[in-house]
Amino acid sequence: MEIEAQAKPSKPQREPWNKGKLIGQKPPLRAKHVWSIRARLQIEGRTRDLAMFNLAIDSKLRGCDIVALRVEDVAPSGYAVDRATVRQKKTGRPVRFELTEQTRHAVDDYIKVAGKKPGEFLFSGRGDNHRCLTTRQYARLVSGWVATIGLESARRAGDALRGSRATWRPRLSFEILSSDHCGAHYQGRLPWLFCARSR
Repeated sequence: MEIEAQAKPSKPQREPWNKGKLIGQKPPLRAKHVWSIRARLQIEGRTRDLAMFNLAIDSKLRGCDIVALRVEDVAPSGYAVDRATVRQKKTGRPVRFELTEQTRHAVDDYIKVAGKKPGEFLFSGRGDNHRCLTTRQYARLVSGWVATIGLESARRAGDALRGSRATWRPRLSFEILSSDHCGAHYQGRLPWLFCARSR
């Protein structure tokens, strides 16, 4: 019995898929990184990438939701709206987000240059307007953007843009916003400011 057990070849040990890879949540980009990537994309005239980057920063959506955006989600009348609502693929919950003026201009320029129409994917795949970019293509783009400013792209890929918005938003104290002379002014327009507290 012992001889048979020793004679059988043992299965080769499979190497874990994540061995040597950085796993887990990626650190968000800092304000200087966001502005560096934006400036580089503007200088290089990459309208699609600039619109995609700005939308990812403003919306804080996952990569699978960014690539699945349709033109009518952010520009139902041909021009980008102030606020948009998108249903997340993973959770099924709707997410409402504001588009900054810079993002609206980038999206409008991209729609104009690409000739996008309602019903089409905002960011279509290679050679086919009826298919969206894949999440893998999106992750490669993000890695490329991050690498152009000299950061380690392996540490920041795909959904690394999700947490970036909060790190570069202005920090105002709750006391200033709740004061009588300016609280009402900000209350309706910028609700996200109430979450940020000065440190």
